[in-house]
Amino acid sequence: MTAPETGDETVVRRPTMSRERWRTFGAPALALVSIASLCLGVLLGWLTFSPHHPADDSVEAGFARDMSEHHAQATQMSVLVMQRTDDESIRRLATDIINNQEFERGVMATWLGEWDLPRAREGERMLWMEGHSEHDHSSMELPPGVTMPGMATPVEIQELTDASGEEAEVLFLQLMTTHHIAGVQMAEAAIHGAKDPDVLAVAQRMADAQTGEIELMDRWLRDRGSEPREDVSAWLRNGHDATTSTGDAEQTDQPEDDADTTEGGGGHDH
Repeated sequence: MTAPETGDETVVRRPTMSRERWRTFGAPALALVSIASLCLGVLLGWLTFSPHHPADDSVEAGFARDMSEHHAQATQMSVLVMQRTDDESIRRLATDIINNQEFERGVMATWLGEWDLPRAREGERMLWMEGHSEHDHSSMELPPGVTMPGMATPVEIQELTDASGEEAEVLFLQLMTTHHIAGVQMAEAAIHGAKDPDVLAVAQRMADAQTGEIELMDRWLRDRGSEPREDVSAWLRNGHDATTSTGDAEQTDQPEDDADTTEGGGGHDH
């Protein structure tokens, strides 16, 4: 009679011991795992959705600061030639450059504000391009008064100021071609080194549009019996083929006035 009772007691006690082990070890372990999972989820959510702004020494910040300064001189030269020529094609191109590059300067200033970074740089210009471009702009020797490659010297700006008519047109086209080539190199360095999607998109549009304008200005110089200071054909063959939405490269055989209708309408994104 006693054996069955012992067996019954064993059957009854096992669940009790299991529950006690659960309370002692299982529940605390599950709580720890739950807390760890929650913390991991919060961390991943923060990493995924929290804003991450470029640093002060980033490619994005350097590009925004240097390209803004580069754009400012393009605007200056465009204003000068507009006042010194009656050629409507040149004036439309200059107007387009002014409108688009001033708009982009505003965009880049907004970026720096959103990133809580100063618009003024610390250190040398173009350092952000190191490792992201085959052109080492930071180590180039520049003429007096020139802050970045491609920019016109003070003497050249004065020459454009003193010129008029076709002389002003030719000088403007030469200076702006040189200016744009350096601008494309800057934009390509940003494309290779930046991570911010907005910066990448704007830099790509700059590279595409300015390459198209280089082709256009090269043609206009030759129409005037002159030529650019660079070998534009070789530059294009080396991987700078224009892919603009305005199709400037396809307008070579059109009359000059017809070919420029698109530019006058603000078709470029510089």
